[in-house]
Amino acid sequence: MKSVVLQDIIRIGKESVFKLSDTVASEEPLEISIEYGNTANRQLKNISITMRTPGNDRELSAGFLLTEGIINSKKDILEITSDPFDENKITVKLSTEISFDLSKLNRHFYTSSSCGVCGKSSIDAVKTVLPKYDLSQENWMIEPELIRSLPEKLRAAQTIFESTGGLHASALFSKSGELLILKEDVGRHNALDKLIGSALEMELLPLNNQLLLLSGRISFELVQKAAMAGVRVILAIGAPSGLAIRLAEEAGITLCGFIKADRLNLYTVPARVNFAQQSENYESKN
Repeated sequence: MKSVVLQDIIRIGKESVFKLSDTVASEEPLEISIEYGNTANRQLKNISITMRTPGNDRELSAGFLLTEGIINSKKDILEITSDPFDENKITVKLSTEISFDLSKLNRHFYTSSSCGVCGKSSIDAVKTVLPKYDLSQENWMIEPELIRSLPEKLRAAQTIFESTGGLHASALFSKSGELLILKEDVGRHNALDKLIGSALEMELLPLNNQLLLLSGRISFELVQKAAMAGVRVILAIGAPSGLAIRLAEEAGITLCGFIKADRLNLYTVPARVNFAQQSENYESKN
């Protein structure tokens, strides 16, 4: 199954109209099921159907299970298999040693800010499922110049976006600005799940010594997913929501948005960004 397809279109210009074939991003449903339980009593349950760009389905499934709190590490997965008769179905076989809680199959274990319930309740719900990573050795800072250079590196590496213009991207960079993982998808949440699933398979978790860059805006759910993977620095080309900022603050995550070649906005945990050279011009514009 291809990540892009050709579509016949009519292009209308100021002085011309003509037909051509254009490249568009594919979008197909992926049904994720899990097999779990002890050896004598294995059970199969469908837990999610997500609209995604085909490709990296294994990583998407693994990342989804981790960010939903169903698994904690690579060893929790025995095998990931695709349906031989349907490319849009995938099954994750979980270890028999997992003490599996069926209540975790509730897709929204926190309350979305869009439903009108207070943000504090949503954040408190997320905090109850965050894994307990040991981040005590964390002690490093990022240069603003490095942060501002990353969007251009992302654009240069986005091959599918270059041809379609229709995909979100999540990228993982080293502290020195080296691109480690890049995943694209029509859904921003899927792109991040693909990245986290890839990092899980590479045994990179927790991601507390890398930089996560998002191609769009920063939602509450994206911060929640990043926190589940141990991310400590989230960078984005777009804007964060108010609840995303509050969750990042509560989780101790440095959050930057509106990153351009000449500026960025720093929202939370500023101690990780070394802006000492610019501090002499630091002033309040309230």
